[in-house]
Amino acid sequence: MTDLPALDELLHRLRVVAIPLHTRFRGQTVRELALFEGPEGWTEFSPFPEYADAEAASWLAAAIEFGWAPTPPLLRTRIPVNATLPAVAATEVARVLAHYDGCRTVKVKVAETGQTLDDDVARVRETRRILGPEGRIRLDANGGWNVDEAEHAVHRLVEFDLEYLEQPCATVPELAEIRERTAYLGVPIAADESVRKAEDPLAVARAGAADLVIVKAQPLGGIRRALAVVAEAGLPAVVSSALESSVGIAMGAHLAAALPELDYDCGLATVDLFTGDVVPAGASLVPRGGSIPVSRPEPDPALLGRFEASPERTAWWHARISRCWTRLATPPSA
Repeated sequence: MTDLPALDELLHRLRVVAIPLHTRFRGQTVRELALFEGPEGWTEFSPFPEYADAEAASWLAAAIEFGWAPTPPLLRTRIPVNATLPAVAATEVARVLAHYDGCRTVKVKVAETGQTLDDDVARVRETRRILGPEGRIRLDANGGWNVDEAEHAVHRLVEFDLEYLEQPCATVPELAEIRERTAYLGVPIAADESVRKAEDPLAVARAGAADLVIVKAQPLGGIRRALAVVAEAGLPAVVSSALESSVGIAMGAHLAAALPELDYDCGLATVDLFTGDVVPAGASLVPRGGSIPVSRPEPDPALLGRFEASPERTAWWHARISRCWTRLATPPSA
């Protein structure tokens, strides 16, 4: 663990922003983010508002590591990325995908609360029509199905030539069961929440419940911890983001650049879901030609001012960071 900077230092360097989204995502239309400038560069702390302090503390540890410690050796300078398609109506698919320059892989959100499998099928069918036969489609259910629902869904969706199915069910035993039930269909199972939200992120690998793992730098506590999880899991990895600005995406890009092997396009193009960014347009980590550079863009003071959160929300983030910092500073046995 990187040595903790003083809490006063963190809060003094803090800038909180609120950036609207093009399309509702995870029930949100505006994304709040906390940014710091550390000795190594700008870094981001952006757990979702509903996350409890125990979970959010790992995100703060990652932000501190990226801002205050040198990154591991990097093996590549650009990262291929996928487009992310929220659970929009089929008629909206073309509009959303138009934001992603050159991306030939699309992650389609499915199993959205309040929608039906028919909605998912229509969304995926339209995505395949736009991509053509050479494009890659991966699905993300965010643990929204039980095993029977997932099995039924795979049978309905397999015709669209799926790259993999991410977190179809919530628990590791369910993932193991659906993987066994659908193995003959040739659709790999990826684990996301069962890695980043688990007390033991390696349980899914030990249970034989996934063919690959999704890793995110902030939830896992930083780049070094994520690299260790991938190494110990012994499975192919996809680096993904948590709806971050270009400052947060840079952390994910550095993680992807440090992986010994990178066999899949990464989910690091979510800046395109925002209506703006905190860094100048030329430095923003939106995909160009289907990839993003491994860089550390600096926020523009004017953009920080434009998207500055209200005093009430800034105070809320101050209090949250203080609580998470105290957790990191308190020995586990205390």
